[in-house]
Amino acid sequence: MPEFRHPVPHPSRRTWRLARHLLLGLSLAATSLPARAQTAPQTAMVTGSFSPEQRAEIVAIVRQALKTDPSILTDAITTLRASAQQKDDADAGAALQANRGALTGQTGDAILGNPAGNVTLVEFYDPRCPYCRKVLPTLDTLIGSDRQVRVVEKLIPILGPNSVIDAEAIQAAALQGKYKPLQQALMGDSGAPGLDRIRTLASAVGIDVPRLLQDMKSPAVSSVLNRNVELARTLHLTGTPTFIIGDQTIPGAVELADLRQAVAAQRAH
Repeated sequence: MPEFRHPVPHPSRRTWRLARHLLLGLSLAATSLPARAQTAPQTAMVTGSFSPEQRAEIVAIVRQALKTDPSILTDAITTLRASAQQKDDADAGAALQANRGALTGQTGDAILGNPAGNVTLVEFYDPRCPYCRKVLPTLDTLIGSDRQVRVVEKLIPILGPNSVIDAEAIQAAALQGKYKPLQQALMGDSGAPGLDRIRTLASAVGIDVPRLLQDMKSPAVSSVLNRNVELARTLHLTGTPTFIIGDQTIPGAVELADLRQAVAAQRAH
């Protein structure tokens, strides 16, 4: 015997439109995407224009749709995430173009390698970041093997007070022409962080320690570090180290072969 069901009234176009918004609202509730804040008022505005009976009908449609095919919600979340990622990528690309001048080197930036090199690689790093420490010898090898690479260093102390104090010391050492020696000493040392450690390592590499400690709190140092952190935010960077070469952003402790490939591609561009 055939199974009979109670006939379901055919919903109006307006009803289906609201159902779609409700599905979107449900998918947004399951994710933390920024689009949630933008969509919620729109959903509320649409639901407010329907009667309680119509809203009840739409909720029933949504529930039945999710029971029948739960993948609807998964697909909606996947689509929203992909859309948000595309927007983030577009925003990051636009920010990269708008801040191109800042990436070629600013006052206070250390330039490693050949200052007149034909390819510029920018590194945003935190001196306490273990991945930044891991990639340090990789950069040295790249610079030593390719005499036409210039590396622009952007210190961004984002991992807490110890990062700040180390970054201040390295940036202050640059005022004495000792950026690289103190960077290598601090980032290669496993001792407890603090001013005593900085004094010991700075003295060992021939730095005027009293001047260093004074310069660490100077506007010349703090302005550079603040500027670098703000630039990293503007470029939508999410961690350290992050490398930028041309229009390409490379996050993480990248391998030497990948850096060489990026440099070759930029040189051929």
